[in-house]
Amino acid sequence: MNGLNEVIHQAVRLKIMAALNVLSPETALEFTRLKSLVGATDGNLGAHLDTLEKAGYVAIEKRFVGKKPQTRIRPTPAGRRAFAEHVAYLREIIDTGPSPP
Repeated sequence: MNGLNEVIHQAVRLKIMAALNVLSPETALEFTRLKSLVGATDGNLGAHLDTLEKAGYVAIEKRFVGKKPQTRIRPTPAGRRAFAEHVAYLREIIDTGPSPP
């Protein structure tokens, strides 16, 4: 069992990874939809996505639809594994409960 993942554990990044991990592997989420789901500002979400991208946990695709820019985010296989390990770590804490005095 791996321990706490400091990259994912931060609240906004945990929300980002949770939102992305419910998607099928080939599906990406648009920046504006993700921003709405996690309740972040453009700049705040962008900074957290940069951290996750540098860790190799998300892939970011920038493209144009017509003349409008569109940013799409999807979890990488490494990101999915890291998220699953982090959730397992949290689940172990929950299931173990407090230590007796």
